Amino acid sequence: MSNPPSEFTNFTPEQRLTYLVKECVASSQVWILTDDDGCVMLNTEDEDCAPVWPSEATAKAWATGDWEACQPHAIDLKTWHSRWSQGLEDDDVAIVVFPDENDEGLVMSAFEFDLELKNQARK
Repeated sequence: MSNPPSEFTNFTPEQRLTYLVKECVASSQVWILTDDDGCVMLNTEDEDCAPVWPSEATAKAWATGDWEACQPHAIDLKTWHSRWSQGLEDDDVAIVVFPDENDEGLVMSAFEFDLELKNQARK
């Protein structure tokens, strides 16, 4: 499995969240991975999760092994706020924040993630 850019290897989950939110607001985009079935999903013991990344490069770096056929897809923040957050909440799908090469990352509700993005945009 290829490693993500080395600068992120030592980031804590909280640092990954901070970086993700800043980058998403700066670029006005959230990145997901898609395949023929739609958005890539990860599962915890309790939840279905949609992983999100701060850039095309970080999403692509994660897409190895079973996921190598997946393609990065940008969602502009206006669309994220207006459709994705509510849709994910309605479907009871959480967000996994910028997962590392072990598929680990902070898990939060779509509304919590949306709030993080809106708070960053106000700064």
